[in-house]
Amino acid sequence: MKTREEVINFGMSFANTYTDAPFNDANWQLVREKTTKKAFLWTYEKDGYLNINVKVSTEWRDFWRNTYKSVIPAYHQNKEHWNTIILDGSIPKEDIKRMIAESYDLITDSPTKRIYEAVKRIPKGYVATYAQVAQMAGNAKMARAVGNALHKNPDPANIPCHRVVNSKGELAKEYVFGGAGKQARILKEEGVEVIDGKVNLKKFQYQ
Repeated sequence: MKTREEVINFGMSFANTYTDAPFNDANWQLVREKTTKKAFLWTYEKDGYLNINVKVSTEWRDFWRNTYKSVIPAYHQNKEHWNTIILDGSIPKEDIKRMIAESYDLITDSPTKRIYEAVKRIPKGYVATYAQVAQMAGNAKMARAVGNALHKNPDPANIPCHRVVNSKGELAKEYVFGGAGKQARILKEEGVEVIDGKVNLKKFQYQ
């Protein structure tokens, strides 16, 4: 991800977004969320590279800065809550997308954000169904959205999507977790019994 067009197009793929150029300067192009009018993605060229500014949670701010030399305290914005990403080719595309997605979630009360927060509440040693997570996230009708959100989980280490199963207690298809038996293996390590690809919900479902 190196071009402004690619970055802007990805930003516009999120719900209720629009572009803006608030400074009468074509170098600064932003993507905002329509309801709040808050910007979550700033783009501008500086020192020969396209730069983007994204909002960041405090627990991830230093992680990204320490992981990539091209992620630095934000230029022209609050350095406690914003990072600058220098698109010099050194950062994998998927990590750039993760940082943009996190920025969007931080300025919106998005269903995806509520789903992730609900999944974080499932304790070790238990599972929850897609419908149950949807209800925990505030809308029992968005079970399908739960599946979509977990498939794009940006932070598996802190969002334990392996603890989510279907209404019959069946695990996800193997490819979702990157290999045969991986979800079952993680659940077993956490004390959940998995027999023939299923979990006994009467025994292990989070209440």
